Amino acid sequence: MHIARRTILGALAGSAALGTLGAAPAAAGTPAGGAAAAALARLLPRHRRQVTFRTLPRRGGADAFRVSGPAGRILVEGTTPAVQLTGLHRYLRERAHAHFSWAGERTDLPAVLPAAGRALAATANVRHRFALNDTNDGYTGPYRGWDYWEREIDVLALHGFNEVLVYAGADAVYHRTFVEHGYTDAEVRAWVPGPAHQPWWLMQNMSAYGGPVSRELLDRRTALARRIVRRLRELGMTPVLPGYYGTVPPGFADRHDGARTVPQGDWAGFRRPDWLDPRTPHFAAVARTFYRVQGELLGATSMYKMDLLHEGGTPGPVPVGAAARAVEKALRTARPGAIWAVLGWQNNPRREILDAADRSKMLVLDGVPDHYPHVTDREKDWGGTPYAFGTIWNFGGHTAMGANARDWVSLYHRWRTKPGSALAGIALMPESADNNPAGLALFSDLAWTDGPVGLEDWFARWSVQRYGGTDRAAARAWGVLRRTAYGTTRADGWSEAADGLFGARPDLAVDRAGAWSPRRLRYDAAEFEKALPALLAVSPALRRSSAYRYDLLDVARQCLANRSRTLLPRVKAAYEAGDAGRFRELTRDWLDLMSLLEELVATDERHLLGRWVAEARSWGSSPAERDRLEHDALSLLTVWGPRPSADGGKLHDYANREWAGLVGGLYRLRWTTYFTELEASLHASRTPKPIDWFALEDHWTRRRPPSPTRPRGDVLQVARRIATRL
Repeated sequence: MHIARRTILGALAGSAALGTLGAAPAAAGTPAGGAAAAALARLLPRHRRQVTFRTLPRRGGADAFRVSGPAGRILVEGTTPAVQLTGLHRYLRERAHAHFSWAGERTDLPAVLPAAGRALAATANVRHRFALNDTNDGYTGPYRGWDYWEREIDVLALHGFNEVLVYAGADAVYHRTFVEHGYTDAEVRAWVPGPAHQPWWLMQNMSAYGGPVSRELLDRRTALARRIVRRLRELGMTPVLPGYYGTVPPGFADRHDGARTVPQGDWAGFRRPDWLDPRTPHFAAVARTFYRVQGELLGATSMYKMDLLHEGGTPGPVPVGAAARAVEKALRTARPGAIWAVLGWQNNPRREILDAADRSKMLVLDGVPDHYPHVTDREKDWGGTPYAFGTIWNFGGHTAMGANARDWVSLYHRWRTKPGSALAGIALMPESADNNPAGLALFSDLAWTDGPVGLEDWFARWSVQRYGGTDRAAARAWGVLRRTAYGTTRADGWSEAADGLFGARPDLAVDRAGAWSPRRLRYDAAEFEKALPALLAVSPALRRSSAYRYDLLDVARQCLANRSRTLLPRVKAAYEAGDAGRFRELTRDWLDLMSLLEELVATDERHLLGRWVAEARSWGSSPAERDRLEHDALSLLTVWGPRPSADGGKLHDYANREWAGLVGGLYRLRWTTYFTELEASLHASRTPKPIDWFALEDHWTRRRPPSPTRPRGDVLQVARRIATRL
């Protein structure tokens, strides 16, 4: 992300996890039903006895699957339990017209599973298939529990990923580490931010905000992290854990004779934690403790994510290459053979780091290949360091629909197959997950497809897989979406779609809600709107799935969001013309559209602010902690932090999203306040009075009215009304 938005990634890892908790592969040709069969029982309990799982040997070191068998007797073979689930999902999509996703699914299957027919087989064309961004734990769901994570891991396995970034539990690792190095329990807990803000602490951008964390919270998060990494290992997936690269609490050098720390300055209005000089014995000692404690709590793994001097960090007098060698030495001492994953973002990784480290044991997670048109030669940029082709289609959790799909299919195939290519993986890194189901499916397919993916054919098949059968209206709708929301490219220097203006701080000239969002819509809005009546015309027999309901909501929501960009200039023109009557009429239209949007998103639990807040409060062990956690979670979506970061750091509304409770709550309050003042200024022939937006937002965030925690209304009925209104 740029500052917050241009922060990214995660890290990821290779093959099997190291240490006693690593999952041992089953012998070739023998039943390996355990983990994959257990997942099938969770996902399709009625059909669990109709599928047999077996283990295949790797083909030239690559993961592979094969699916065969008659109706009701499906044999799925794969190199790991997770790859077996990938094969099962390919069969479900291609033969049963069903699928799972993190945003709607279609699983209404016949009693007897259809025959596999011609054997379905695929070999992964890259070793590393990494998932999740550094920011994921903040923007997606910092207070989600095991039920959520169990499902999320299953979905990632079904889509072919084998390396997953895990930040949960890192707070307990740092806590124990620095208690052992002279800090009190209370001092470290005050330094650790609340869970919603912890990703930026782990990236050395800030500390403390949203805290202090309680011992009970640390214990609960550790227990969750243990379940996450245990499940990943059971499936043969790699948990990617944070490595240690020098972040220390305040006053470390004052407490340890001979220690040298480098102040890191500010990040978006926050003071960054100090950096411990990696060349010193003190660094080696802290790193030893860190990896030992992490191993005791979560076990060892084979990939660790670390970004030295990320997003404005300064080395001071420390030579960057020497620091990188010391960081790598600490990692290799604790975890021989582990891969060091580093983010490819802005100027990261610095060339001095790559030149100093063992490139053969590094993986750069490229966050911008579909973002900037000047990115053309990663072998030259990174000196031949292995890298994963990545995407960040979403920043901060914006609900905007779409992705640069044309870049994915063209660049990935061309870069992977060129002579001397160092492309060794894919990296799925939206800043907030659980959105854009077509993007999830398409991007994951890159790693399991021989040759380039044909977009027109892929989207035609997707409409069948998504809703369960061939339908001309569904095909027409997805044809529109392919050409518009998924037809954009990096030529304009963006990888995400433009956010709507309902979530922006009010101004008649505002052109984006988040400070680093695109200033204009990246496709033809009128053409996009044709997808809504097409979706509404889909056969009633194909409307029963959560996949259809999610897509209908998403398209209708995007149509309303796009209208904000065409309506606001008309409001501005009326105001500047001094036409109070026209101004009142148009602002009433604006607020009516916001009411429709609030009603629409209230039909889906994933779009409820009340659910987000209830999840945060459920982790508190006292009334005071529940209030603190609520503010931690809610502030991230609104002001992000205190005034210096919200205003000076431009982080306010960075995580804007069209959710029930936000649209009808803070967003409506802001626009109503603004329009009321503008209308008063017209009647009084005076300049509008300035409004302290941070004060209004902060007050609402701390004293907002309650929001529903359960969905209400019928998305089909609301979408029909929206189509009529447009």
